[in-house]
Amino acid sequence: MKILILSTPVGALSSGIGGGVELTIYNLIQEMQRRNHIVKVVAPQGSSFPHADIVEIKGNLHIPAQTQTREIPTIMPENSVLANMWEYARQVQANYDVLVNFAFDWLPFYLTPFFDSSIAHFISMGSLSDSLDQIMAQIAKKYPQNFAVYTKSQAQTFPFPDVCQCLGSGIDLSLYQFREKPEKKLAWLGRIAPEKALEDAVKASEITQIPLLIFGKIQDENYWGNILTQHPNAPIEYKGFLSTVDLQRELGYCQALLMTPRWIEAFGNVAIEALACGVPVITYARGGPAEIVTDGKTGFLVTPDSVEELVNAINRIPEIRREDCRQIAEQEYSLTAWGDRFEAWLKSVKNVKF
Repeated sequence: MKILILSTPVGALSSGIGGGVELTIYNLIQEMQRRNHIVKVVAPQGSSFPHADIVEIKGNLHIPAQTQTREIPTIMPENSVLANMWEYARQVQANYDVLVNFAFDWLPFYLTPFFDSSIAHFISMGSLSDSLDQIMAQIAKKYPQNFAVYTKSQAQTFPFPDVCQCLGSGIDLSLYQFREKPEKKLAWLGRIAPEKALEDAVKASEITQIPLLIFGKIQDENYWGNILTQHPNAPIEYKGFLSTVDLQRELGYCQALLMTPRWIEAFGNVAIEALACGVPVITYARGGPAEIVTDGKTGFLVTPDSVEELVNAINRIPEIRREDCRQIAEQEYSLTAWGDRFEAWLKSVKNVKF
């Protein structure tokens, strides 16, 4: 197939602003190329991925949906990079078998009936906007086979869960080294923003006095500053936004990964990255991570927003066999297994005639 991928408009690829969707796009490119498909990516200016054919588009970035209220009307910035990306797609659509939309934004869904080429919509987040839900539901009714998500938990947040193909996710396991013996430290990985509730992990680290390594893009500087001010004695260390090679090297030596989402996570790529290193995952039983972690085997599911239960689970880490964590990653989250599902979905969208 000839595949045109249209990226998120909130930031350049490799910037970290797009969170887990950046890793998903990168892995999709690599896996589809491995299967001899021709893949091109349309993304904001400044984007870069190794071995990827990227068309960089100028324009103003969009505000991430998770920072907005549900009731906010549809807003387009002046000289919108998303509008410019889709104008490019309109011009070249005849050269591709299928277009894959990764933008969690109103415009691509609205444009679907006006394109001659089929558009496969991969939804990267749960429901966050009333106006976006409305246009997605409208398009899903007409093009039910064109919608895919990560998990059932994510799909259930929308008014059209039954039409969503649940594809999960996958990573290149060869990049993640299994570490049998950890050191006495914990990890937290993700965008540093309020909906990720990093402060809960910091509190747990402060109570247990086990050092917490923090990895990821600082998206909200004020939020990060408040955490540092409110927890001056917490044994935390910010490690930055690292490449996969550097991240897995540090992550693999941690006793466990803490996941503390305040919202419904669509999936949680960081969870399978940890499991691939043999690192158990302690997560709130909320959203996608609750579908990844097997309680008592590959980590622990705890009551959402309960720091006390996080602490209790940290004390139970020795009960988990790190070999089981790596094994489940190999069985469920390889790029081959995920690529099979994604490829089948794209072929079904491509072959639909209207």
